[in-house]
Amino acid sequence: MVQYNFKKITVVPNGKDFVDIILSRTQRQTPTVVHKGYAISRIRQFYMRKVKYTQQNFYDKLSTIIDEFPRLDDIHPFYGDLLHVLYNKDHYKLALGQINTARNLISKVAKDYVKLLKYGDSLYRCKSLKVAALGRMCTVIKRIGPSLAYLEQIRQHMARLPSIDPNTRTILICGYPNVGKSSFINKITRADVDVQPYAFTTKSLFVGHTDYKYLRYQVIDTPGILDRPFEDRNIIEMCSITALAHLRAAVLFFLDISGSCGYSIAQQAALFHSIKSLFMNKPLMIVCNKTDLQPLEGISEEDKKLVAEMKDEAMKTVIGQGGEATDEAGVLLTMSTLTEDGVISVKNAACERLLNQRVELKMKSKKLNDCLNRFHVAMPKQRDQKERPACIPEAVLEARAKKAEADAEKQKRKLERDLENENGGAGVYSASLRKHYLLANEEWKEDIMPEILDGHNVYDFVDPDILQRLEELEREEGLRQEEEGDDDFEMDGAELTPEEQAALAEIRKKKSLLIQQHRMKKSTAESRPTVPRKFDKDKEFTSKRMGRQLSALGLDPTLAINRARSKSRGRKRERSVERGDDNGNDAMDVDEITPSKKQRRSRSLSMARSRSMSRPRSEFVPGEGFKDKPQKEQAIKLFKKSANKRNKDARRGESDRVIPTLKPKHLFSGKRSSGKTDRR
Repeated sequence: MVQYNFKKITVVPNGKDFVDIILSRTQRQTPTVVHKGYAISRIRQFYMRKVKYTQQNFYDKLSTIIDEFPRLDDIHPFYGDLLHVLYNKDHYKLALGQINTARNLISKVAKDYVKLLKYGDSLYRCKSLKVAALGRMCTVIKRIGPSLAYLEQIRQHMARLPSIDPNTRTILICGYPNVGKSSFINKITRADVDVQPYAFTTKSLFVGHTDYKYLRYQVIDTPGILDRPFEDRNIIEMCSITALAHLRAAVLFFLDISGSCGYSIAQQAALFHSIKSLFMNKPLMIVCNKTDLQPLEGISEEDKKLVAEMKDEAMKTVIGQGGEATDEAGVLLTMSTLTEDGVISVKNAACERLLNQRVELKMKSKKLNDCLNRFHVAMPKQRDQKERPACIPEAVLEARAKKAEADAEKQKRKLERDLENENGGAGVYSASLRKHYLLANEEWKEDIMPEILDGHNVYDFVDPDILQRLEELEREEGLRQEEEGDDDFEMDGAELTPEEQAALAEIRKKKSLLIQQHRMKKSTAESRPTVPRKFDKDKEFTSKRMGRQLSALGLDPTLAINRARSKSRGRKRERSVERGDDNGNDAMDVDEITPSKKQRRSRSLSMARSRSMSRPRSEFVPGEGFKDKPQKEQAIKLFKKSANKRNKDARRGESDRVIPTLKPKHLFSGKRSSGKTDRR
């Protein structure tokens, strides 16, 4: 099956561009430096190479144009006649002939000047011959400039032609303008042909594809044809005539019985009889369109007679030349593309008729006998009269019966949606949730359950052991009250001394104040910022305050204050006892004295001990936002992993977007001098 694709033809440059392309390529692809001090043979070779290279480029480019454009005598007659209708075959051949003549002239010019260059005696003489040779080649190309422009226009137009396969299954639609041909192809295919309420909307061939019985069919929409002599038809009408003449296809002749297209049935019948010679050996069907405006039964008797005559002509072309049709119903069809009534039946009838005709032609061809010789169909014969029914195992029969029962049960079961539709629909039917209760008696499902009975809540008495549990709770409460009565922890003033009573009153007062402070802090915790202790302006946490509080409680605060001061880190360097004597003689030499080995060991031990006493990083502390210790360890692990790439790239953090200079300019710019360049 030959596919014609004219979109792959190379662009044809005009004369000026052609010359510029070839000369610039010659300048780039051949040597450009020659000196008069060279040997004369080298100079001759230099310019001969330029002439030969230019001639070869011209030859290749022109040969590509000649080879890629189709030859009208070698392609399918449909495309040959279509190109003749569109572009005039004589002009087309003349343009290609001029291209071929220019190719031969350029070859002859190059051959002559190469022969002259062999005898060039100086650089100036050789250069002059080269300039003359290239000039004459460019002159030849400029002379064929109009032909190149004409071929470029043809190439652009051919690239817009639809890709039609003349040998595949094809349905051809023809008729007067504005009878509904484009609407029909839009309905049965995915083609998008413009449809307008005036004549000659379609000005060229349009192709769509449809499927029938798993086979692909090609549907071609042709421009409208008018009933006039062959010589008076324009290019648009001749496209339709060419398709009807050369394509083996099922022809659908569209007939507008309503007359809304602007042409009567008599005019359309006259067109049918004038082109009926093009329908020979093709399945032909008369399609009466626009039945939504005018039914076929409602037309006049004269029009019915004309339609009957067209039907008789179509009957002769159903299967063979002059053969009688056997299926009268498939010849005259009615439809409406507006309401889509009968559109699919017309498509199916056309595809079926075309398929039957192609099968009939293949059955008559010689290839069928060659294929039948390769096949042998074996037909079994009965050996005796004994019946041998199929043996089905019992297990299979049981499984089938169970499956049938399950399917029947599924079909019997009603869903809530079915019940809702039967009982008034949504908003009327209310689904019952009690019918799925698992109770000892099915009648209890619809019983009304009271919530308040005799002034009591029913749910308080649902538990059958509620009285027994109430007694146990009362008994337990009585025991606890007795124990509290035995162990009287209540401090009253009768058992305490006056000093103890005063201390107790102070403690209770302090406790109530702390509770009040805590409640105030808790109420304003969301709006109060957290301030570090060293920025505390109120100086709530100082050693003096701690001393006053301990003194108020009757305790000696000296030891506690000294211990707190020893724990705090001083900013100034302190002199140890070992560094100076008691008289302070070495007070000025503190920085020059190096600690002894024993002192360094004791200091490192104390630092390790203090470090070991600090809380490890992975220790779980409530309030940090983690559920447990493994979750915190996992979070620390993910944090380290995310920071790993930043550390490799030497980033300061996630917001560091600095792009380092990978190639410093002072190392990678400037001209390299001779010598070592390893440092670069």
